[in-house]
Amino acid sequence: MVKLNILYDHMRWEEKALYEACEKRGVNFSMMDAERLFLDLTSAEKPEGLGEVVLQRCVSHFRGLHATAALESYGVRVINSYRTAEICGNKVLNTLTFKKFNIPTPRTYLAFTPDSALEALERLGYPAILKPVVGSWGRLVSLLKDKTAAMVALEHRELMFPIYQIYYLQEMVKRPPRDLRVFVIGEDVPVAIYRVNTGEDWRTNTARGGKVERCPITPEIRELALKAAEAVGGGVFGVDMMEDDGGLVVHEINSTVEFKNTVPATGVDIPGMIVDYAIREGKR
Repeated sequence: MVKLNILYDHMRWEEKALYEACEKRGVNFSMMDAERLFLDLTSAEKPEGLGEVVLQRCVSHFRGLHATAALESYGVRVINSYRTAEICGNKVLNTLTFKKFNIPTPRTYLAFTPDSALEALERLGYPAILKPVVGSWGRLVSLLKDKTAAMVALEHRELMFPIYQIYYLQEMVKRPPRDLRVFVIGEDVPVAIYRVNTGEDWRTNTARGGKVERCPITPEIRELALKAAEAVGGGVFGVDMMEDDGGLVVHEINSTVEFKNTVPATGVDIPGMIVDYAIREGKR
């Protein structure tokens, strides 16, 4: 029987739901607390208790990324893989991958100083969006309505850690007050949701109060989601899209996707489907 490990650093709703899905299916599994984990990087011997497949569910991007690299060195299948998580966790690598695979995405500039960022913004046009290269839940995402707002935001960034001084600048897509999150599990696209802006905050993240509504999965949505997932290496994802004048654009793909708001709103058993997928992968 395939053994599954669920690697986590905080026991959120999602990890509890994955635990319950394993219990319900009689899966041979164990929870692996990353905060108590230590691994011998110089040994080829698989650590005690490590199975054939690991679901990587750490909240900390860097903790999950480095744990994945170490676990893969023992020959186990980690969902999602190190290379996939590396791409998904970095917005610059997201955009470069979308460009390589001809996936429609918002116009984006990269700059390395405030002066060059301001020049890029002149070409991009206002309003525009300044995003951190690494980050989630809409944190440190700034709406730049004009040059004055841009100068203030860039000045603040200069006082932060060096990673925040990599300036990722994106056009503000003229979309409805919502975006789409499309779930991909292997070759399946089981559900999609609208994340609707219901307040003064222009961001639609459900962590910031965005309302969840079920989104019909059209052939266009399915095809684009699967194409994006394949581009980053395949696995389990939340593919984020926006409705542009010319169709859909993909602006991000999430490797450790949350689903606590989606399951109650849609009734789709996402944790169960993830566990089933992981077990199938472990048998390969």
